[in-house]
Amino acid sequence: MKKLVLSDLHETLGGKMVEYAGYKMPIQYAEGVKIEHQTVRESVGVFDVSHMGELFISGDKALDFLQYITSNDVSKLIPGKVQYTCLPNANGGIVDDFLLYMIAKNNYLLVVNASNMEKDLAWINKHNTFGCRVDNQSDNFSLLAVQGPKSIELLQELTSVDLSEIKYYNFRIGSIADIDEVILSRTGYTGEIGFEIYVKNESVKQLWDALFATSIEMKAIGLAARDTLRLEKGYCLYGNDINDTTSPIEAGLGWITKFTKEFVNHDNLKAQKEAGATKKLVGLELIDKGIARNGYPIVNAEGNKIGIITSGTMSPTLNKAIAMAYVPKEFSKLDSEILIKVRKKLIRAKVVKMPFLN
Repeated sequence: MKKLVLSDLHETLGGKMVEYAGYKMPIQYAEGVKIEHQTVRESVGVFDVSHMGELFISGDKALDFLQYITSNDVSKLIPGKVQYTCLPNANGGIVDDFLLYMIAKNNYLLVVNASNMEKDLAWINKHNTFGCRVDNQSDNFSLLAVQGPKSIELLQELTSVDLSEIKYYNFRIGSIADIDEVILSRTGYTGEIGFEIYVKNESVKQLWDALFATSIEMKAIGLAARDTLRLEKGYCLYGNDINDTTSPIEAGLGWITKFTKEFVNHDNLKAQKEAGATKKLVGLELIDKGIARNGYPIVNAEGNKIGIITSGTMSPTLNKAIAMAYVPKEFSKLDSEILIKVRKKLIRAKVVKMPFLN
């Protein structure tokens, strides 16, 4: 199992460490998930998500290569912009979802899920008939996500870069906390204002200490709160809500699937979009008491399985049990009622609009 550079620090802070994507990661700290969740929604917190992978792709045909292997339209990027996209596979599913950064002409950064690193690299190298350089720098970078309404105010104490001028899904490369060549990215997976900060491993402790030395009080936040925060915003988590067998059309990711170009499995996905997917990822709000967890079956009135819960929790902000699930198209309309099998009980839920929290 790999360790984060700051792993010992997280333990000192009372972090409960668990295995996640091959890394020892803090799932929560002493105050618990609800406090951490509330901190990000109302103030500011920092996540150590250094397990994420950083793949740099460069070469004269880098744009053509990325256009072919990704679903989104890479030609829309300019240096300093970020794009959410995915790697479609040949069977209609998703190899991985990730952020694509345009660093400069013919120079891109892919920030991928750690659990998919080997699979992603194998897929990318398999399709690299474009002569591009694929440089895996994952073991050299750390990533801190500073998220919450006070994140800009906090970070601005540490940098001369005007952070308020960086729009959502844009980034700058600059200096912060006396560390040069840092990627300051206006992105995050919480639905709050925030930045994801990419630094070399040798500088991450310096950055961490600087964050906690500002005049703004902040807390360290674990993976459990990251999960409840992203679920409230209806963001997909790879391995739960999307995987090798779920298509971007079924997952509601048609907006990152652009048919103005040709890409892997382009024709089949286009046909699926035009015909309409037979199943859809929907948001659910539980009517009866209970919590729906990943893997719980969904049944119809006759007790026949028709779907599956992919993510579920008790929303700390809404104080309601919410979930995401794949259901047949005919059950996907708003206010449709379905039944979730929780052990030996059947509990009612209704389809609601996502995101759960605006």
